[in-house]
Amino acid sequence: MKILILCTGNSCRSQMAHGFMQSFNKNIEVHSAGTEPAKQVNHKAVKVMQEIGIDISRHTPKMVDQYLQEEWDYVITVCDHANETCPAFFGKVKNRLHMGFEDPSHATGTDEFIWSEFRRVRDEIRSKFYEFYLNNLKIS
Repeated sequence: MKILILCTGNSCRSQMAHGFMQSFNKNIEVHSAGTEPAKQVNHKAVKVMQEIGIDISRHTPKMVDQYLQEEWDYVITVCDHANETCPAFFGKVKNRLHMGFEDPSHATGTDEFIWSEFRRVRDEIRSKFYEFYLNNLKIS
């Protein structure tokens, strides 16, 4: 099973989803990329994932173009912008899905509120991707 998770910057939501999918089953090949990748993974995303025992600190944002020629069982976009601007994977994707999540890196307000937004989005990603895993990928 081979999964590509896409976002715009590949620094937050797609990286969290990537970490969750790997934690659900080490035998699934998971990659993540962005249409406009950031220079590094968002430090708050790394920290909120560490809080629940998942280490994404060694992940690096990647450009989606490097994956265009590969075959995928699933390509999943996690932000509306990536869903709209994602390049076509002609004939190489068995299933293309969109699971949109708000971008916590755009949250403004108190430090406490911003951290709560990262945790809220993290938990939403975990819930939706675990449901996806159970319904589509888990082999009894």
